Amino acid sequence: MQLEHMGMVGYGEVGKIFTLELKSSFKTVCTWDLKFAEASAPALRDAELGHARQAGVMASSSVHELCSQCDFVISAVTAANTLAVAQAAAPVIRPGTVFLDLNSASPGTKQQCAQIIEAAGAIYVEAGVMTSVPPYGIRVPMLLGGAQAQSLAERLCPLGMDVRAVANQIGIASAIKMCRSVMIKGLEALVIESYSTARKYGVEAHMIPTLTETFPSIDWEKTGAYFFSRVAKHGKRRAQEMREAANTVREAGFEPWMAAAIAEKHDWVAQQSAAGIFDDLPTDAPWQAFADRLIARSLPH
Repeated sequence: MQLEHMGMVGYGEVGKIFTLELKSSFKTVCTWDLKFAEASAPALRDAELGHARQAGVMASSSVHELCSQCDFVISAVTAANTLAVAQAAAPVIRPGTVFLDLNSASPGTKQQCAQIIEAAGAIYVEAGVMTSVPPYGIRVPMLLGGAQAQSLAERLCPLGMDVRAVANQIGIASAIKMCRSVMIKGLEALVIESYSTARKYGVEAHMIPTLTETFPSIDWEKTGAYFFSRVAKHGKRRAQEMREAANTVREAGFEPWMAAAIAEKHDWVAQQSAAGIFDDLPTDAPWQAFADRLIARSLPH
């Protein structure tokens, strides 16, 4: 599989990491993000374009321009935009182009994307990204699915990526990812709710040691701080992912009570973050600092 010109759709945290770490492995690397055309937020637009320029990554003017120049397209956007990117790329993507979908979407959504991309003559490969990209970078463990998943894995592993083909059909890799997300994002939501409530009652010093007794391999103070900081920063994206996880549960024939509730919890934290309540907290702040801000926003008795 000869891939020489890479395009990254989505220049957020994941897009920046992947383009920076992969640019030396391709003849050209370009990127496109909706923020590049955000006329209502010129400061943000200019900052993102400036970041790409400083990183040595070409900023495309549109998805169309990016697809017309690339034989390897990676989609790394929010879960809610997964299908929209495939729909935008399909009319202009070149036959034979490999389209790697990193997004956290349900098997049904990935299957829709595959139909659209493959109808255009391109090659669709889904990826289940199995943990947070930082601090792994491109070495983050990923599971691939699709008819050309094994060929793509053989092309990407020598570049330093940790990818493994798990299925020839679309939907298996995303199902693994989504089922895991119910657990991981659910644990994040549980920790935030449990810890904040314990903090409100002043019983955290008594409650957390009981978790250590039950699960001694987990550093509950450190894990709590990490969960609070990640959800405070990425709660909106996590909520969208959990809505896709809820779709995954629904596609399996079950009512997604837990996944839906997890999405709401992440969304609520995201709303507080958007209101600026965490703005002056460092990312390595103790969980108590995040909990205190949430307590201040809690419902009155």
